Amino acid sequence: MNENNEETSRSMDLTELDIAILLRLFINLLSTKAWQYIGLRIKPGTDEIEKDFEKAKQSIDCIVFLVEKLEDQISDDEKGKLRSLITDLQINFVNQFKS
Repeated sequence: MNENNEETSRSMDLTELDIAILLRLFINLLSTKAWQYIGLRIKPGTDEIEKDFEKAKQSIDCIVFLVEKLEDQISDDEKGKLRSLITDLQINFVNQFKS
């Protein structure tokens, strides 16, 4: 299979994902960025910490919104994990913002 066919296959797989899977993916991506913007993870490809509290807040707010939209479609266990993620992000945001 050549590269174009492989790329097309991957693209088609993404279009077949249901909304709940996409929301989980977005939550994971946003949480990774939030941790970086809070300053608790190194920016990929560098050895630098990048603090940007406005972007961290936007990321956390989006995660809260997405979790609210996803709650009816997930188990209680997953709800608990996502709520813990939000709480951890919020607490760490406040702690880093104060320091």
